[in-house]
Amino acid sequence: MSLDPVLKALAAALADEGPAVEFGPAGTGASGAWRVWHPTTAVGSLPEGTAVVVRTSGSTGTPKATALTVDALAASSASTAVALRGEGQWLLALPLEYIAGVQVLVRSLFAGTRPVEMSLSSGFSPEAFADAAEELTDPVRFTSLVPTQLRRLLEDPGPRVSKALRRFNAVLVGGAPIPPGLLERAGEAGVHVVTTYGSAETCGGCVYNGKPLDGVSVRIADDGRIHLGGEVVAAGYVGDPERTAEHFVEEGGERWFVTSDLGEIGEDGRLRVLGRTDDVVITGGVKASAAQVARGLEAIDGVREAFVAGVRDAEWGQALAVAVVLSSPQRSPGGLDAVRADAVVRLGRLAPKTWLVVDELPLLSNGKPDRQALCEALSRAHAARRKP
Repeated sequence: MSLDPVLKALAAALADEGPAVEFGPAGTGASGAWRVWHPTTAVGSLPEGTAVVVRTSGSTGTPKATALTVDALAASSASTAVALRGEGQWLLALPLEYIAGVQVLVRSLFAGTRPVEMSLSSGFSPEAFADAAEELTDPVRFTSLVPTQLRRLLEDPGPRVSKALRRFNAVLVGGAPIPPGLLERAGEAGVHVVTTYGSAETCGGCVYNGKPLDGVSVRIADDGRIHLGGEVVAAGYVGDPERTAEHFVEEGGERWFVTSDLGEIGEDGRLRVLGRTDDVVITGGVKASAAQVARGLEAIDGVREAFVAGVRDAEWGQALAVAVVLSSPQRSPGGLDAVRADAVVRLGRLAPKTWLVVDELPLLSNGKPDRQALCEALSRAHAARRKP
């Protein structure tokens, strides 16, 4: 699709000269990925100053329409430019219905540069990425990726993709936990990666390499949740005052977003995300973070990716189950046995009992694992294993 009508509509919204823009899956609007926001009785009107509405359905829960104001988007764009030491030209490698994709266009408009869109018509591919990267003309270049995209680019054997990656001043990577070894591999390939943390409710990434951007505050609440504050925080959820009140608070003249993530701030002042509040599994009276178990499994030689979830179990209440992508040598039955044995050594009783080997983790269009599909598949695999 042509970015011209999208950029025109977004520019008008940011200049307060046109209606707010809502981004959605391809096919929802005249240009294929956007439409003018039309409030309905069921959804409600927009908060004052709203320029963009992003649906935050993710892979779980009811979709939430997040209202992002001109001021919040401007603050996010400015702080990003400071952190990256330049504005430059951006490559769009993510769908526009997700905040990381929207921000590529927003930053480009504020910078006065022309973004380049890679083709996602056949899914993400290293060849299409390299094609788009070669269209960039500005000497200062940026792009945003999810970890799976970066991994696929680094695994491509051709020199063309590697050369394209090295020409970026920074490759922002976020949206999902980063597998062990991925950043080291990127560094060895000469790729400058900046890890990001944030969400649609904070206009995207607002913590880079563990440190908050200028104007952004981070704190850990008594329950372990991460709170993010500052001008980048959204106005709230459209037509959902209850959830808005639950996740957005005003304290000391600052607006805070209460995330569903657990975290800690280290002695070096960097934020470390430990997992989600809803990924805590209680099995046999023991609490376990599914995300931490997955990280432990991904540290095992031969495990390329792992997704861990709690599934219903008649004996333990919940049991840990994993969908795992193995490297080629471990795909034999004997190789899987060795991986499972190593998991027991590393994780003890937190080693998953149910294992589902897959060629690739199913992904949403934003590159995140499809949690709902994976949890359903793991529940079926666990039930089949428990049958007498």
